Amino acid sequence: MLQTTASPTLDGLFRRILARQPEALALIDPANKMQVTGQPPLRLTFAQADRAISALAAHFVDAGLPPHSIVAVQLANTIEYALTVLAAHRAGLVVALMPQLWRHADLAVALNRIGARAIVGCSRIDGVSHADLIMNAAVEAFSIRHVCGFGPDLPEGMVPLDDLITHGSATVPAMTPDARQAALISFDVTNSGLLAVPRTHLNLISGGLAVFLESGMAQGGTLLAAQCMGSFAGIATSLACWLLSGGTLALHHPFDGEVLEQQLRDLNCNTLVCPAALAMRLGEDEDLLDESALRNVIGLWRTPEQVASSPLWPSGKVRLTDIYVFGEAGLFGAQRGDDGVAADIMPGPYGAPRNDTQSPIAGETLLTDVGTLALRGSMVPLPAYAAAARDEFRRDTPPVTYVDTGYAARLDRTTGAICITAPPPGIMSVGGYRFQADELQAWAKRLGDGAMLTALPDKLSGHRLAGRANDNARARGALAELGLNPLMVESFRDRVSTD
Repeated sequence: MLQTTASPTLDGLFRRILARQPEALALIDPANKMQVTGQPPLRLTFAQADRAISALAAHFVDAGLPPHSIVAVQLANTIEYALTVLAAHRAGLVVALMPQLWRHADLAVALNRIGARAIVGCSRIDGVSHADLIMNAAVEAFSIRHVCGFGPDLPEGMVPLDDLITHGSATVPAMTPDARQAALISFDVTNSGLLAVPRTHLNLISGGLAVFLESGMAQGGTLLAAQCMGSFAGIATSLACWLLSGGTLALHHPFDGEVLEQQLRDLNCNTLVCPAALAMRLGEDEDLLDESALRNVIGLWRTPEQVASSPLWPSGKVRLTDIYVFGEAGLFGAQRGDDGVAADIMPGPYGAPRNDTQSPIAGETLLTDVGTLALRGSMVPLPAYAAAARDEFRRDTPPVTYVDTGYAARLDRTTGAICITAPPPGIMSVGGYRFQADELQAWAKRLGDGAMLTALPDKLSGHRLAGRANDNARARGALAELGLNPLMVESFRDRVSTD
């Protein structure tokens, strides 16, 4: 009888490493975790992580969550994030990523949109009581039946999970995972509004492979992830790359420069994943690059139109890989050469390494008839964006074979390379947080006459928010009470006079 091999899942990749090296170091917490979440930092081997994952998975099953139900996750960049994602998959559940900047208003809308059955959070992050935020949002999401979290002093009604990591040993019934089923949901913002984007294990692993192969990441090394996991790009460049490398995943909660430098030196990290703006700053510190064990820096550009004009990367032992991120639609990467200039992105299929014609195809870039960049390939969730297009136009549309990112692009007349020139119209981006431009004025109007909230261009983060009101302190309080994210709240900060 012909035997077929099941397609890999994230938990399947973890189990393969576990079988090969159970006592190898798997996960390392941020050194300053106590200041971030009020918990001591942990280090887990693959065997210890496996017991924690099984115990968390058993908890989800015992809580009555049926297979394929959705568990929302909003956590700091700590090992609890990785363990919770893998545990949910082991229990046959779908993980919904809740960005860390989301507060009550965003959380409630997203939870109701996807019909989440459970939510996992923590007591606090950087002094903010996320447990209270989650409890309040869960009250407005009628589908939520189970609320749990990590950290001290959880509110009544929130089930604590910390003991399951340190003392858990339960097992879950054996399941046959299907890598083609939805495994993860992230959230994008389009001109039609908030879009829930489901992805399969195959989509996730494809995204991780595109980064892993292009960067030349070493097998068995230590990967330091200074990028939050609340998005497809965050998961692909940290969790997926870690499982593909079979090494150690060290986490850094963004951002503390001194802690980051300490981790780079003390943990002998050979790869760093971080936002591109931070990577550019590190490139200016050649002493740090020379003294550390770093060999690869992976910089995430959430403003990909700025890559071409970015500073040169210094030549030396550390190579930079630019990762172009297009919301939740997809990504691709290109490692810089010895000249430190951003590599040309050619239209058509791309693989890794770029100069190897036999390399597997990771995806494809193309220009649309309206002068925008489009993506297709194994990581791109066509069904989610095709459904959004049908809803937007409300008529029969041709079969969708690619996702239009909305980024304006053209071909260079000399080289034939793709030049990304502008972000999608009507969509603002502050770091990794995207929102509609109209949304700003809608919230400003609720503050009364004379209030204004706008987005200004920013070279590092795409945009920055600025607000004005008759009473800025009162405006901040009102926006916080409405449950808006801190980017909007703090845009009404008082300006300090330089006279």
